Amino acid sequence: MRAHMVSPTATDSGSIEHQATEFRAAFERTRAEIAKAVVGHEEIVEGVLVCLFAGGHCLLEGVPGLGKTLLIRSLSQALHLKFNRVQFTPDLMPADVTGTTIVVETEHGRDFQFRKGPIFAQIVLADEINRATPKTQSSMLEAMQERSVTVGGVSHELERPFFVMATQNPIEQEGTYPLPEAQLDRFFFKLVVGYSSRAELSTILDRTTTGEAARIERVLDAAGILAAQKLVRSVAVAPHVQDYAVRMVLATHPGGQFATPMANQFLRFGASPRAAQSLILGAKVKALLAGRTAVAFDDIKSVALPALRHRILMNFEAEAEGRTSDEVVQNIVDTLVLDAR
Repeated sequence: MRAHMVSPTATDSGSIEHQATEFRAAFERTRAEIAKAVVGHEEIVEGVLVCLFAGGHCLLEGVPGLGKTLLIRSLSQALHLKFNRVQFTPDLMPADVTGTTIVVETEHGRDFQFRKGPIFAQIVLADEINRATPKTQSSMLEAMQERSVTVGGVSHELERPFFVMATQNPIEQEGTYPLPEAQLDRFFFKLVVGYSSRAELSTILDRTTTGEAARIERVLDAAGILAAQKLVRSVAVAPHVQDYAVRMVLATHPGGQFATPMANQFLRFGASPRAAQSLILGAKVKALLAGRTAVAFDDIKSVALPALRHRILMNFEAEAEGRTSDEVVQNIVDTLVLDAR
């Protein structure tokens, strides 16, 4: 039985509250289905779902074997959407991702036909994306931003919803290429997957060494997801709350009016306008999950790390002292004045 949300077009006063209740129910059902296969990582699962319902893409970073791919596969099973997986390797070519034009023999002679690549799906798992060369990594740029692919001068639209979930190994590992800043910026959130606890490891062994396989039910279809994404954008944001998100982004710009001392000391470049979009849309999802139809300051604070950590560039001094982008973002969250009116 799949959940299907009603598109937020009604005008009665109770409409948004009713749709918000449906949204929370669909969100929790999807989370529960994923939990049948994925042990722990509750914050990571919630972050992935926030990306999905906000209409963005998600980047998961962690060493191999932590369940990143399992999480994404479980999500694809819980959604009635077309799913493709691309294993990124050093010899993967851009055409292996987007597709290519081939020559075929027809009754009228030879003809050119476009053969679609694995990017033509609604959920695309880009597994170990930073093991491919930058040239191949960049093949995802147009698809992630424009929801289209151009091959041979012809543009091909991708089916909506379109959601890219990429996994990457820490760049300190051998055989990895850092993702270009332009591509990192197109990821709504970057989520860092940590190790499982003692109890979680025990549960993982119970589930994976006894011959039992999790049966995940599909709970949402494309129409339901698109309706949820439309609902998210209808959540209200007061001007002073939106200004808080704006100032948070500006606080990452070294030398700027709102830059913190730590940002001035350790950052080379700050976050882009896409960061502000991620803060607001992510906060809107958080507001709905909290039973509210308007964004609060705490909603923006709760998404600051995943929305900003991959969009700021540390300088040499930061690298020499072992400082991280998370430290800078957390410092901004801790020190930025809530209301500057």
